[in-house]
Amino acid sequence: MQISIINRVLKVYFTMGKIFGTWLSFILLFLFLSIVRIVVGFFMILDNIFFPSLINTKIKNPITIVGNPRSGTTFLHRYLIKNNIGSGSELWQLIYTSVTLQKIIKPILPILERFSPTKYHSTEAHKTSLSSIETDDASMLFRFFDGFFLYGFFLTWADEDLFDWVDPKKRNKSKRDFKWFESMWKRTLKFHNNDKMIAKLFSVSANCPAYQNTFNDGKILYMVRDPLSVIPSGLSLVTGVLDKKFNFWSMPEDKRQKFIEKLYRALIELLLRFEDDWSNDKIDKTKVMIVRFDRMMSDFEGLMYDILDFIDYHPSDKFISNIKKTAEQQRSFKSGHKYDLEKFGLTEERIKKDCSAIYITFLN
Repeated sequence: MQISIINRVLKVYFTMGKIFGTWLSFILLFLFLSIVRIVVGFFMILDNIFFPSLINTKIKNPITIVGNPRSGTTFLHRYLIKNNIGSGSELWQLIYTSVTLQKIIKPILPILERFSPTKYHSTEAHKTSLSSIETDDASMLFRFFDGFFLYGFFLTWADEDLFDWVDPKKRNKSKRDFKWFESMWKRTLKFHNNDKMIAKLFSVSANCPAYQNTFNDGKILYMVRDPLSVIPSGLSLVTGVLDKKFNFWSMPEDKRQKFIEKLYRALIELLLRFEDDWSNDKIDKTKVMIVRFDRMMSDFEGLMYDILDFIDYHPSDKFISNIKKTAEQQRSFKSGHKYDLEKFGLTEERIKKDCSAIYITFLN
């Protein structure tokens, strides 16, 4: 299946224009993304002049955190990076990928923050800004106007179901995507003067075997959380952004429910795709550690020691002290999130049925 960037741009433009009447704003969005793409491409060429070591740099032993949105991936990702186990990409680095350009932009980040898309992001789960460590999947939207972010926020509004457009089983862009991640990660490490990459990619759930074939010396931490929590939380994440921008919950119920149903099926598919590959031994399990969200909350100290052993990292005394302190905070943490499944047109019975394989394989 071949879907050109022009096809994707036109589909989003006419779809969002029809739904929200945002004809002009999306023209400006496409213009901005086009300019950014050209500028970044030019400065990436300059990277090879100013930072010639990038040419022969290889990404070695990356740590990749995988799992559905709101499964604890962001917390673990940021915690490992904060404690200097490795480096990750900040949101502004996912947009302005060239290390040369990043050196220029860094001083004016506070100004750019005023125009950041993160102003539509809910801060209930975690703080988000241009300088926040974020999921590397977002770079697919900025670089190729493609990927699961494109589907989750835009293509789900189309009359037809366009999940095939981002499904690696139907439209496999793995070589392009993995080549881009490697190029981007080399620049992230160069900027932070580090040699260990810690990435977060929920899209790997749908394509883990191919990812392992490319980064065969890497380790994966796969986050598992009860679908009764992670599914409505994931839906809340996306609809919260749309509500701030487009007053989602004021829209006609039939339009809202059509969108939610497509997004729900996509989130379920991400869970089931990884479980199927895992159960059918398509994944190298020696390089994957299953990390349960409930254990991260109740036994953070024990879990962290297992993770550090898995990634062959020896913590300092200071780090061990931080682990103990964080473990106490995790045990006493009480989430304020209460999700009304009926609000999303869902029931507990349906989620349990649709995710029965997840409960059997990972949560029993």
